[in-house]
Amino acid sequence: MSLVDWIFPKHCVGCKKWGNYFCDNCQANILQSELVCPICERNSIGGRTHPLCQKKFALDGLWSLGVYKNPLRRAIQELKYRLVRDINQTLVDIMVQYFAKHTPDFFDEIKKDPTSWVMVPVPLHPKRERWRGFNQSAVLAKEMAFKMGLRYEECLKRIRFTKPQVGLKGKARYQNTKDAFALFENCKLKSEHSNILLIDDVWTTGSTLKECAYVLKKNLPAGRQVWAITLAR
Repeated sequence: MSLVDWIFPKHCVGCKKWGNYFCDNCQANILQSELVCPICERNSIGGRTHPLCQKKFALDGLWSLGVYKNPLRRAIQELKYRLVRDINQTLVDIMVQYFAKHTPDFFDEIKKDPTSWVMVPVPLHPKRERWRGFNQSAVLAKEMAFKMGLRYEECLKRIRFTKPQVGLKGKARYQNTKDAFALFENCKLKSEHSNILLIDDVWTTGSTLKECAYVLKKNLPAGRQVWAITLAR
């Protein structure tokens, strides 16, 4: 055990057992659900957007590790609200292990050409990021990019301060995020044809991720894929 672990011991977010943030039993208890199309949210093979749901500036697919229920929900809350930042390493390890075992559609494409995919986090507004001290989506995206050998790029910025999405209904969530994002002027992706993995912690109605995908596809070269990847849905 390292000195840090001795001073600040880790405990499982599910059963409180000491040693790791997620014990093997609680990892096995992460609830899974069928993957869905991000537009109509009906079952979809591999999480790909249904052909009839496809739109020019919409997401091409959605993949989530599990359902937003304990123990996964508690782990996300630890990362997001209690500022337990190194839990992200455990969560990303679980995701990458799942990719290796079950091989999602987008993972097959990444393996064919890793250089053509880029990790992009959903941004926080600077005011909220200063208050929190970090952006949990960026923390996840950086760790995942490192583990998967992909490039990481912060090319989106939040240009309008919005209310927290928690507690808002579908239409209010959409209005809350509309026109809230833009590209940085020096975004390298403007001159590339890379596909994008858009990273966030939770998919609820998808309003935030859909708006980010709209901005990316509207302002970048045509023909690329934008997938939403979250810990929970």
